[in-house]
Amino acid sequence: MVTPALDEARTDDEQREPAELIGAGKAFSWLLVVCGALGLLASWVIVIDKFKLLEDPNFVPGCSLNPIISCGNIMKSEQSHVFGFPNPMIGMVAYSVVIAIGVGILAGARYRSWFWLGLQAGTVFGVGFVTWLQYQSLYSIGSLCLWCSLAWVVTIALFWYTAVHNIKHGIIKVPAGARSLVLEFHWVVPVLWYGIIIMLILTRWWSYWSTLV
Repeated sequence: MVTPALDEARTDDEQREPAELIGAGKAFSWLLVVCGALGLLASWVIVIDKFKLLEDPNFVPGCSLNPIISCGNIMKSEQSHVFGFPNPMIGMVAYSVVIAIGVGILAGARYRSWFWLGLQAGTVFGVGFVTWLQYQSLYSIGSLCLWCSLAWVVTIALFWYTAVHNIKHGIIKVPAGARSLVLEFHWVVPVLWYGIIIMLILTRWWSYWSTLV
Protein backbone atom coordinates (compact mmCIF):
# COMPACT_ATOMS: atom_id res chain seq x y z
CA MET A 1 0.00 0.00 0.00
CA VAL A 2 1.41 3.36 -1.07
CA THR A 3 1.40 6.15 1.56
CA PRO A 4 0.64 9.62 0.13
CA ALA A 5 3.39 12.20 0.50
CA LEU A 6 1.12 14.41 2.64
CA ASP A 7 0.52 11.57 5.08
CA GLU A 8 4.26 10.90 5.24
CA ALA A 9 4.87 14.57 6.08
CA ARG A 10 2.28 14.48 8.85
CA THR A 11 3.79 11.30 10.23
CA ASP A 12 7.22 12.89 10.32
CA ASP A 13 5.83 15.97 12.08
CA GLU A 14 4.05 13.85 14.65
CA GLN A 15 7.23 11.91 15.33
CA ARG A 16 9.28 15.06 15.80
CA GLU A 17 6.76 17.06 17.81
CA PRO A 18 7.08 15.26 21.18
CA ALA A 19 10.83 15.95 21.21
CA GLU A 20 10.10 19.68 20.94
CA LEU A 21 7.63 19.68 23.83
CA ILE A 22 8.87 19.86 27.41
CA GLY A 23 6.94 18.92 30.51
CA ALA A 24 7.94 19.04 34.16
CA GLY A 25 8.04 16.80 37.20
CA LYS A 26 5.37 16.70 39.88
CA ALA A 27 7.54 18.55 42.42
CA PHE A 28 7.95 21.60 40.18
CA SER A 29 4.30 21.41 39.10
CA TRP A 30 3.10 21.43 42.70
CA LEU A 31 5.51 24.25 43.51
CA LEU A 32 3.85 26.34 40.78
CA VAL A 33 0.38 25.54 42.10
CA VAL A 34 1.18 26.10 45.80
CA CYS A 35 3.28 29.24 45.30
CA GLY A 36 0.73 30.61 42.86
CA ALA A 37 -2.10 29.98 45.35
CA LEU A 38 -0.20 31.62 48.23
CA GLY A 39 0.71 34.60 46.07
CA LEU A 40 -2.88 34.93 44.89
CA LEU A 41 -4.13 34.80 48.50
CA ALA A 42 -1.67 37.51 49.55
CA SER A 43 -2.60 39.71 46.59
CA TRP A 44 -6.32 39.24 47.22
CA VAL A 45 -6.09 40.20 50.90
CA ILE A 46 -3.99 43.28 50.15
CA VAL A 47 -6.36 44.47 47.41
CA ILE A 48 -9.41 44.05 49.68
CA ASP A 49 -7.70 45.97 52.49
CA LYS A 50 -6.59 48.64 50.03
CA PHE A 51 -10.17 49.23 48.92
CA LYS A 52 -11.31 49.39 52.53
CA LEU A 53 -8.58 51.93 53.22
CA LEU A 54 -9.72 54.05 50.28
CA GLU A 55 -13.29 54.00 51.65
CA ASP A 56 -12.19 54.74 55.20
CA PRO A 57 -8.82 56.47 55.74
CA ASN A 58 -8.96 55.41 59.41
CA PHE A 59 -9.26 51.71 58.56
CA VAL A 60 -6.53 49.59 60.19
CA PRO A 61 -5.64 46.36 58.31
CA GLY A 62 -5.53 43.21 60.41
CA CYS A 63 -1.83 42.73 59.69
CA SER A 64 -0.87 46.09 61.22
CA LEU A 65 0.53 44.65 64.44
CA ASN A 66 3.08 47.19 65.64
CA PRO A 67 5.12 50.21 64.45
CA ILE A 68 7.26 47.97 62.20
CA ILE A 69 4.80 45.37 60.94
CA SER A 70 2.27 47.85 59.58
CA CYS A 71 0.46 46.99 56.35
CA GLY A 72 -1.41 50.29 56.54
CA ASN A 73 1.80 52.29 56.12
CA ILE A 74 2.73 50.21 53.08
CA MET A 75 -0.72 50.61 51.49
CA LYS A 76 -0.71 54.38 51.97
CA SER A 77 2.72 54.79 50.33
CA GLU A 78 3.31 55.96 46.76
CA GLN A 79 5.20 52.74 46.09
CA SER A 80 1.99 50.72 46.60
CA HIS A 81 0.59 51.88 43.24
CA VAL A 82 3.59 52.37 40.98
CA PHE A 83 1.60 51.86 37.76
CA GLY A 84 -1.42 53.89 38.81
CA PHE A 85 -3.33 51.02 40.44
CA PRO A 86 -2.62 48.80 43.47
CA ASN A 87 0.44 46.64 42.85
CA PRO A 88 -1.29 43.46 44.08
CA MET A 89 -3.63 43.59 41.07
CA ILE A 90 -0.62 42.53 39.01
CA GLY A 91 -0.14 39.64 41.40
CA MET A 92 -3.76 38.55 41.11
CA VAL A 93 -3.32 38.10 37.37
CA ALA A 94 0.24 36.74 37.41
CA TYR A 95 -0.25 34.20 40.20
CA SER A 96 -3.47 32.97 38.57
CA VAL A 97 -1.50 32.28 35.40
CA VAL A 98 1.11 30.39 37.42
CA ILE A 99 -1.59 28.22 39.01
CA ALA A 100 -3.06 27.46 35.58
CA ILE A 101 0.36 26.43 34.25
CA GLY A 102 0.99 24.17 37.24
CA VAL A 103 -2.41 22.49 36.98
CA GLY A 104 -1.90 22.04 33.24
CA ILE A 105 1.42 20.27 33.80
CA LEU A 106 -0.14 18.00 36.43
CA ALA A 107 -2.76 17.11 33.83
CA GLY A 108 -0.02 16.14 31.38
CA ALA A 109 0.53 19.34 29.42
CA ARG A 110 3.86 19.89 27.70
CA TYR A 111 5.09 23.18 26.30
CA ARG A 112 7.62 24.43 23.78
CA SER A 113 10.85 26.14 24.78
CA TRP A 114 9.53 29.63 24.02
CA PHE A 115 6.72 29.08 26.53
CA TRP A 116 9.18 28.20 29.30
CA LEU A 117 11.31 31.20 28.38
CA GLY A 118 8.19 33.36 28.62
CA LEU A 119 7.51 32.02 32.11
CA GLN A 120 11.12 32.74 33.00
CA ALA A 121 10.81 36.31 31.74
CA GLY A 122 7.69 36.78 33.86
CA THR A 123 9.44 35.53 36.98
CA VAL A 124 12.44 37.77 36.25
CA PHE A 125 10.12 40.78 36.17
CA GLY A 126 8.41 39.55 39.33
CA VAL A 127 11.57 38.99 41.33
CA GLY A 128 13.02 42.30 40.16
CA PHE A 129 9.85 44.13 41.19
CA VAL A 130 9.63 42.52 44.64
CA THR A 131 13.34 43.20 45.23
CA TRP A 132 12.70 46.88 44.54
CA LEU A 133 9.69 46.77 46.87
CA GLN A 134 11.81 45.13 49.57
CA TYR A 135 14.29 47.99 49.39
CA GLN A 136 11.49 50.57 49.49
CA SER A 137 9.83 48.83 52.41
CA LEU A 138 12.99 48.62 54.49
CA TYR A 139 14.76 51.88 53.70
CA SER A 140 12.13 54.31 52.39
CA ILE A 141 8.73 53.46 53.91
CA GLY A 142 10.18 51.96 57.06
CA SER A 143 7.50 49.29 57.55
CA LEU A 144 6.83 45.65 56.78
CA CYS A 145 3.70 43.99 55.44
CA LEU A 146 3.34 40.29 56.25
CA TRP A 147 1.22 39.60 53.16
CA CYS A 148 3.76 41.42 51.01
CA SER A 149 6.51 39.33 52.59
CA LEU A 150 4.62 36.17 51.63
CA ALA A 151 4.50 37.43 48.04
CA TRP A 152 8.26 38.03 48.18
CA VAL A 153 8.90 34.47 49.34
CA VAL A 154 6.82 32.75 46.67
CA THR A 155 8.06 35.01 43.86
CA ILE A 156 11.69 34.22 44.68
CA ALA A 157 10.88 30.49 44.72
CA LEU A 158 9.05 30.74 41.39
CA PHE A 159 11.93 32.61 39.76
CA TRP A 160 14.65 30.28 40.98
CA TYR A 161 12.96 26.94 40.39
CA THR A 162 11.76 28.02 36.95
CA ALA A 163 15.42 28.76 36.19
CA VAL A 164 16.42 25.34 37.58
CA HIS A 165 13.81 23.67 35.38
CA ASN A 166 14.98 25.54 32.28
CA ILE A 167 18.63 24.77 32.96
CA LYS A 168 17.84 21.10 33.56
CA HIS A 169 16.09 20.76 30.19
CA GLY A 170 18.66 22.80 28.26
CA ILE A 171 16.25 25.66 27.57
CA ILE A 172 18.74 27.98 29.26
CA LYS A 173 22.22 26.99 28.14
CA VAL A 174 24.94 26.88 30.80
CA PRO A 175 28.25 24.98 31.00
CA ALA A 176 27.95 21.34 32.06
CA GLY A 177 29.73 21.98 35.36
CA ALA A 178 27.42 24.83 36.29
CA ARG A 179 24.40 22.74 35.31
CA SER A 180 25.50 19.91 37.61
CA LEU A 181 26.00 22.33 40.50
CA VAL A 182 22.60 23.92 40.00
CA LEU A 183 20.81 20.58 39.88
CA GLU A 184 22.64 19.08 42.86
CA PHE A 185 22.64 22.13 45.14
CA HIS A 186 19.48 23.87 43.92
CA TRP A 187 18.40 24.54 47.52
CA VAL A 188 21.43 26.69 48.34
CA VAL A 189 20.35 29.79 46.41
CA PRO A 190 16.87 30.22 47.96
CA VAL A 191 18.22 29.44 51.46
CA LEU A 192 20.91 32.11 51.11
CA TRP A 193 18.45 34.53 49.49
CA TYR A 194 15.90 34.20 52.27
CA GLY A 195 18.67 34.35 54.86
CA ILE A 196 19.94 37.66 53.49
CA ILE A 197 16.44 39.16 53.56
CA ILE A 198 15.92 38.02 57.17
CA MET A 199 19.31 39.45 58.14
CA LEU A 200 18.47 42.81 56.52
CA ILE A 201 15.13 42.94 58.35
CA LEU A 202 16.78 42.12 61.67
CA THR A 203 19.58 44.66 61.29
CA ARG A 204 17.28 47.39 59.95
CA TRP A 205 15.12 47.40 63.09
CA TRP A 206 17.38 45.68 65.60
CA SER A 207 16.76 48.38 68.22
CA TYR A 208 13.07 47.45 68.12
CA TRP A 209 13.44 43.66 67.87
CA SER A 210 15.84 43.65 70.82
CA THR A 211 13.14 45.13 73.07
CA LEU A 212 10.94 42.09 72.37
CA VAL A 213 13.51 39.55 73.56
